[in-house]
Amino acid sequence: MAEQGRERLEAGRCAFGALIRAWHERNGWSHRVLPLLCERLDLGRLHGSQLSNLRNLKLASPGPEVFLALGAANGWLAEAAPEGRLTAAALEALAPGAPADLVEALERSALALVDAAGRPLGAGALLEIFGGLIPPPPGFDLRIDSGEAPALSAALADLLAAGQPWRRCREAVLEAYPVVRRQRRERFAAVMAGLRDYSAAELDEELADLLVTQQALVAPGQGLAGVDALLERLRSIAAAQPG
Repeated sequence: MAEQGRERLEAGRCAFGALIRAWHERNGWSHRVLPLLCERLDLGRLHGSQLSNLRNLKLASPGPEVFLALGAANGWLAEAAPEGRLTAAALEALAPGAPADLVEALERSALALVDAAGRPLGAGALLEIFGGLIPPPPGFDLRIDSGEAPALSAALADLLAAGQPWRRCREAVLEAYPVVRRQRRERFAAVMAGLRDYSAAELDEELADLLVTQQALVAPGQGLAGVDALLERLRSIAAAQPG
């Protein structure tokens, strides 16, 4: 039973990280947006480092104030931007004294997290997702199953190499890969060369940087539109591969 509980918590942590990544990706937000919103409207204490660590599965035990602040911010967004764009009244209420980058980010996109029935997720639901008690809502669940990670790794190599042998495209692909850390660059190169596969957790963590890589390797305007689009393309390529 203890082992099952740990597995459920680990699955929930991964699901919550995917949820945070998908939410920010859909809105095109930096990790400054939600903390600034919480501070501006006095919705609770939230730090960009907490969001970054949740996204990268490095925060195992966030305090209740994190879920309370996220739930309050999400509830405000659901009311202020029912169609993903701030209403004129909400913008007028927010703008005086708010940082310019916060206003600009929310003017572009302010999608709230909603369940299958369109109801905004509150602090309780967010905590239940983190604890593995309920899954993320449809459309925000970008988790990668451990069984599909090898096929997705092979699909990634096919996508980024665009049919070329690794020796011929190695320099261009590595130049497009935005990560500086040597260990991750070596791991990426090994995956591209077919010498190893990403694990599900590794691939999940890499998706945002892999999207940047894909976009840098194609003509302007032809890059994939988001992390979910990248994952969908990888799954499509993997499904078409023999055996």
